Amino acid sequence: MRALYLTAPGSIGNLQVGELPVPEPGPGEVRIKVEAAGLNPVDVSFIQSPSGHPDWQWPHVPAQDSAGTVDAVGEGVEGFAVGDRVANHGAISAEGSLAEYRIATAETLAHIPDGVSALAAAALPCAGLTAYQAIVRRMHVQVGQTVLVTAAAGGVGGFAVQLARLAGARVIGTASSVNHEFVRSLGASDVISYRSENVSDRVLELTDGRGVDAVLDVVSSESATENLKLLVHTGSLAFASGRPDLETVPPFSTAPSIHELALGAAYDHGDSVARKYLASELEVLAGLVAEGKLNPMINRVATLEEAPEALAEVGARHVQGKIVIDLS
Repeated sequence: MRALYLTAPGSIGNLQVGELPVPEPGPGEVRIKVEAAGLNPVDVSFIQSPSGHPDWQWPHVPAQDSAGTVDAVGEGVEGFAVGDRVANHGAISAEGSLAEYRIATAETLAHIPDGVSALAAAALPCAGLTAYQAIVRRMHVQVGQTVLVTAAAGGVGGFAVQLARLAGARVIGTASSVNHEFVRSLGASDVISYRSENVSDRVLELTDGRGVDAVLDVVSSESATENLKLLVHTGSLAFASGRPDLETVPPFSTAPSIHELALGAAYDHGDSVARKYLASELEVLAGLVAEGKLNPMINRVATLEEAPEALAEVGARHVQGKIVIDLS
């Protein structure tokens, strides 16, 4: 099979296109004929890590998110058959999606509904699931609340803006000035230029000093700590890029709830129940796309040969929406 694989860790420059053996599914696994692969910053982080992932063997095929058709079914698999259209978020430790075929555990597979392309489905898993777990499952955003979403033009942020708006909340996003119109098109009522404006001051101005009911921070520990101070009493903060310093909030004052987002930990530290959540939530997201309620935000579609350049762009963290690789 044709694949883009990493010959050694540490650099995107170590990626090359070549031929690898077609993998065989084991018990509880299926083989997917990959039609599209979504790219995420976490993929780049591990590619550029000096040692990669401790479970990787060389050559290694990177990228977690894929969509395609079930091509073979391993022993004991129920609910999926050859020919089913599926999408999945895979473990970072496993062989990835930048190949014509990949192996996936059946318990993490989601059916792709009619009317949703493989490209759209591949854009959803990592970013969409992170946003869904933050907005819907963990913080329970509701009608009438105000939500602050950082990096709102990116994959996680863009999906979070849409999901919060679908929940009936008012959304304030942060983004560079060139992305303001895009973030508003996703449902944000206000967008703050994080480079030229003081985010905290601007949020308090926009909310008449009240603050926000919920925050999704995907920037840094420092950013999460600052945004923690913007929460109203019993407000919630979900973070994906660094824990906030809780010492900045006096005990028994605003009583915030804090939620750590870590999809990959469902494989390393979770059980079957945790992994099945990934599949069921991905089916919800795909259903919203089918209903026209969720924009998969595909910024660009690239070929397998163009994937290294696309990964470098994703790693720079200035992509509007998602980049998807077409393997069809």
